[in-house]
Amino acid sequence: MSILNVLLRPDQLLIAVDTWAEDALTQKPSVGAKLLLIPQHNLVLASRGSAQFFLKIYELCLQASFRADFTMEQLMAELGLVMDHLWPSYLHAAAEAGMTWDILHSELVLGGRSPKAGRMMATAYAKDAAGGPARVQPLEGGVASPGEPLRGRPDSFEFDDVLEAGRLQVAYLNESVGRTVAGGRLLVADLRREQATITDLADL
Repeated sequence: MSILNVLLRPDQLLIAVDTWAEDALTQKPSVGAKLLLIPQHNLVLASRGSAQFFLKIYELCLQASFRADFTMEQLMAELGLVMDHLWPSYLHAAAEAGMTWDILHSELVLGGRSPKAGRMMATAYAKDAAGGPARVQPLEGGVASPGEPLRGRPDSFEFDDVLEAGRLQVAYLNESVGRTVAGGRLLVADLRREQATITDLADL
């Protein structure tokens, strides 16, 4: 499950994720990094869902970032197509491993500062076992997954508010599923012009 929160304004991008991870077959818990940087371009890729799929996408994004003609706009335009191309292989491998299809999903956010646009930008992508092309949504002010427990709350870049939002979401998810599917600690990526920091904020 996990949480994935994005706050976006022209001069700042903030992405928060939890660190709870588990083996899809045994449900044995572990700790995972669900956001990773491409620092030379001030970009971050974050995930909610399959860690294996996320890591493969990150590997391809990192390779693309070495191209001499690299732009974040081109990567954002290509990423949904790349997800569609890789998804059948992921489903096949999951089926061979005996994983049930109801847990096969991936939500990704790619964001950072565009030198071309002179501001922060972010795009959300989603795939699930039902098939169909990746859902691609350029973000305006941000997004919260899950969003239900945060309805009525104003957006805030303050870390105390980001932490409180994360704790509300973790409690909501765990209660909804009936077991621990989110939690650990809250990691926050904070991107500004020519600056990217990751903060291990606190326990959820």
